[in-house]
Amino acid sequence: MTDLLKTPLYDLHQQLGAKMVPFAGYALPVQYADGVLKEHLATRDSAGLFDVSHMGQIRLNGEGIAEALEKVLPQDVIGLGENRQRYGLLTNEQGGILDDLMFANCGDHFMLVVNAACKHEDYAWLRRHLPDSIDMTLLEDRALLALQGPKARQVMAQLAPGAEKMVFMDTADLTVAGVDCWVSCSGYTGEDGYEISVPAASAQAVAEALLANETVSAIGLGARDSLRLEAGLCLYGHDIDVSKTPVTANLKWAVSKARRLGGERAGGYPGAEVIAEQWQTGGDSQRTLLDIDGRAPVREGAPLVNERGDKIGIVTSGGFGPSVGKPVAMGYVNIEALDAPVFAEVRKKNIPVSPRSKPFVEQRYFRG
Repeated sequence: MTDLLKTPLYDLHQQLGAKMVPFAGYALPVQYADGVLKEHLATRDSAGLFDVSHMGQIRLNGEGIAEALEKVLPQDVIGLGENRQRYGLLTNEQGGILDDLMFANCGDHFMLVVNAACKHEDYAWLRRHLPDSIDMTLLEDRALLALQGPKARQVMAQLAPGAEKMVFMDTADLTVAGVDCWVSCSGYTGEDGYEISVPAASAQAVAEALLANETVSAIGLGARDSLRLEAGLCLYGHDIDVSKTPVTANLKWAVSKARRLGGERAGGYPGAEVIAEQWQTGGDSQRTLLDIDGRAPVREGAPLVNERGDKIGIVTSGGFGPSVGKPVAMGYVNIEALDAPVFAEVRKKNIPVSPRSKPFVEQRYFRG
């Protein structure tokens, strides 16, 4: 792994006995000694700490940031209140999803958190599309930690007074274990929790302070993946990419009402016309969560077929859901095939699957 990038917590992962794997150009922990199953359940039952420092953190400064971002995002940026955050999408002229991200109004600047594999391309794309008057900085000197789970709030209350008052999608400048950090009340597990942007030089100290609480466990990429899948959340490059639009990806909820056809600031972003047209027709396929009949796992890449064996879709994420005690998956199914029986083809056997509309576990974000 000598050619891989390392996060500021690399040495700590080694000390904790992590199994390191390549991910998005970085050496990251896939699991620790307890294993993926126990790490997953520890996050659902208590609190888990994740190193997500590979993600891209982009700071925007200048006049008219909200108006400029609305020209590249199909979200309501102008209406986003100070110290609030929102889920966003970058789309191209064909309506395809270049990346999904979080963006926050920090008062005198905006913060964007983008996916690791896309961060340099996102930065370049934004630089081309935003006015020169807006300064952009890809923050290479910061780490990002995610504390997730039902006990995350009480842990943060002890180390960062004021964090316990935050509700889902709030952001704040807080002192965490004596270190000045930027904190958002968000995450990607379906649980209540926080993401903590911390100076790289102080990342290990903050992580160790969080792990010193007996309710907090170090969690790797394996459990992060099963947690987000149970919560029905997409993974970029797997469940969404440039070949998918917000409509076919079943992310219409992410397109703000003000930006939709008939809204007060409808369109005006890349691919808006394509997306508006698909909004009416539904597109040719749709992402859906899949209940699996039986205990056999259905993995990414498994074909979805109808009763005649005709291919009607594909599984984009799949595995075992420890919280629900059964296999879980999501994938794309042709629109016209959604009302008929669907099967996943696994080792030349057809396993019945059923599209579902709700996540496999209840999303437990704290909304006050």
